Amino acid sequence: MDLGTVIGIVLIMALLMGAMSMGVGVGAYIDIPSVLIVVGGSIGALLISFKPEQMKQFVKIFMVAIKPPVFDKAELIKKLVSYSSKARKDGLLALESEANNEENDFLKKGLSMAIDGSEPDTIRSLLEIEMDQTSERHKVNASIFSQWAGLAGAMGMVGTLIGLVAMLLNMADPSAIGPSMAVALLTTMYGAIIGNVFGTPIATILGIRSGEETIVKEIILTGIMSIQAGDAPRDLEAKLLAYLPPAQRDISE
Repeated sequence: MDLGTVIGIVLIMALLMGAMSMGVGVGAYIDIPSVLIVVGGSIGALLISFKPEQMKQFVKIFMVAIKPPVFDKAELIKKLVSYSSKARKDGLLALESEANNEENDFLKKGLSMAIDGSEPDTIRSLLEIEMDQTSERHKVNASIFSQWAGLAGAMGMVGTLIGLVAMLLNMADPSAIGPSMAVALLTTMYGAIIGNVFGTPIATILGIRSGEETIVKEIILTGIMSIQAGDAPRDLEAKLLAYLPPAQRDISE
């Protein structure tokens, strides 16, 4: 679990709730019409903007920000170097059992193709296509939340206009001014909270997650191509360590 994301969301909501409690109380900031306009309206607009199968993944995509897949790049490099040593000593066919037992689908696919004798250009082309398609899917997933941020803010403004129109039409009735003004102000607040707590930050962290996965796949692709080419394990290790920050390049332990 990514504690930074969880702590950030909890901290923001706690601070907001605390600030509300110190004023007129949290209850004053709860308005059902405003919720319907902002939350319902923005989600409805998302359903128009994206395909149903993409929206079905909404909660799953959100959980990637909360509980992302863990990639141990140092261990991956060690594994690729060991595969290189074995292939250089006993040939590519000696890696067949490792390929069959490999849990990383991308690495398993690349190893299997190399063992089957596929041409290097073919392996690189197919793996790069898979990388590109995965990256595009991740961009779409992140755009759902960035779009939600914008739509929530826009629906907040729509709610503000609705509240102001209702207020102006009922200027002669003082009792109607308060509820109308609440809708006008709270819709803007709800839109700002959704956009700046959930929408934009989640889209940003999803982009970072996608970049991390791309680096892992680039490491695998580089390793597969070097193993097939018969590069020396030391050369492969030096090449792969370039993907790590300098402080993390000691993987001797």
